[in-house]
Amino acid sequence: MAISLDRLTALHHRAVNVRNDRMELISGNLANQNTPGYKARDINFQEAMKSASYQQKLSLDRTSGAHIKGHMVGNNEIAFRVPTQPDTGDGNTVEAQIERNIFLENGLRYQASLQFLDGKLKGIKKAITGGQS
Repeated sequence: MAISLDRLTALHHRAVNVRNDRMELISGNLANQNTPGYKARDINFQEAMKSASYQQKLSLDRTSGAHIKGHMVGNNEIAFRVPTQPDTGDGNTVEAQIERNIFLENGLRYQASLQFLDGKLKGIKKAITGGQS
């Protein structure tokens, strides 16, 4: 019976990808904290994980096997953040301290997802080698 690494690691792999995409959005929010009219965006992690099975069916067509596989983030997962502070008059909704806190929390969760994925791969290696190094 063949072992499908994709099936064994899909959840953790998707979690790492979503966390990475979220860090990019939050970084963009922080970089634009002084840009007039900029609206802070974020990814709803729970919604992104729920739609993971749908997105696995979506893929980019590659004309050559040498092309890099791409992944897509659905538009329904990215939303504008609702500000907790009143508008300062420039239309910017980035709250720097909140963004930093979310970035740090997401970074910790990203690291945890990597450790889960690493543990899963080590377990697979141990099963394949019969516990031998």
